[in-house]
Amino acid sequence: MKMGNSSAVTEFILVGLSKYPELQLLLFTLCLIMYVIILLGNSLLIVIIILDSRLHTPMYFFLGNLSFLDICYTSSSIPPMLTIFKSGRKSISFMGCALQMALSLGLGSTECVLLAVMAYDRYVAICNPLRSPIIMHRVLYVHMAAWSWITGCLNSLVQTVMTMILPFCGNNVIDHLTCEILALLKLVCADISMNVFIMTVGSTVLLVIPLLLIFISYVFILSSILRIHSAEGRKKAFSTCSAHLTVVILFYGSALFMYMKPKSKDTNPSDEIIGLSYGVVTPMWNPIIYSLRNKEVKEAMKIVLSRHLNLLKP
Repeated sequence: MKMGNSSAVTEFILVGLSKYPELQLLLFTLCLIMYVIILLGNSLLIVIIILDSRLHTPMYFFLGNLSFLDICYTSSSIPPMLTIFKSGRKSISFMGCALQMALSLGLGSTECVLLAVMAYDRYVAICNPLRSPIIMHRVLYVHMAAWSWITGCLNSLVQTVMTMILPFCGNNVIDHLTCEILALLKLVCADISMNVFIMTVGSTVLLVIPLLLIFISYVFILSSILRIHSAEGRKKAFSTCSAHLTVVILFYGSALFMYMKPKSKDTNPSDEIIGLSYGVVTPMWNPIIYSLRNKEVKEAMKIVLSRHLNLLKP
């Protein structure tokens, strides 16, 4: 029976990496382990930031937002992915697919803006240390975080609605592991030039411009660090930025590869592997990078853990 529009499609079939059945068990195991690390690592980081008053600063407020974002982002995609790998059940409802796409787009867009905001906070802290408490006051950094979330959600809402109202004409097999917007647009049997235009604008505003702002911030940061006379001072200043810079490289490297490269009709296995890196590996590394590279977080972690272990003693 011929189906003429998107309303006729009630579910989608996710067939990403189905050509490699021998990898299913390995991918299930790896994704499950990484998901547990993501939940535990980011949750622990949030708890430590809340409990230790010394970490009630703009930098750690933004880091807490980033950890919460990573938990939400991975929880929207990894559990369905694990179901696909383990049980072979590859179907997802139309509304479930729309919700998954909206969450991944919104949270991914929010992280782009949030990383730029964090770079600005590092710029103020290193380039204007005496005025930093005045510039980055509580009202400002709370508003900056809030607008990061609002911007990401608005971008997600526009792109999701613009995609899901298009006709799919019965095409419901998505050559991807999740309801990723690029894979979904390949099923549309109508002109998608407006969607491509909106996606290009969104990618420019939420990927390229924040990355440019991060680059400019670090040019000024590096210039200020090089003017510090003591080696210890330079080391301390650089250590406060190295964790954020590492996360930026991991996140933007995979994001730019996914959304800024030339589009093709066929999904390559490399695209799906990069998608896994973007959606699983990067959120896993975030708490590890910040805890290993940050002396304040390590000290706070020791204090909080020792305090709770003492409470557990008889």
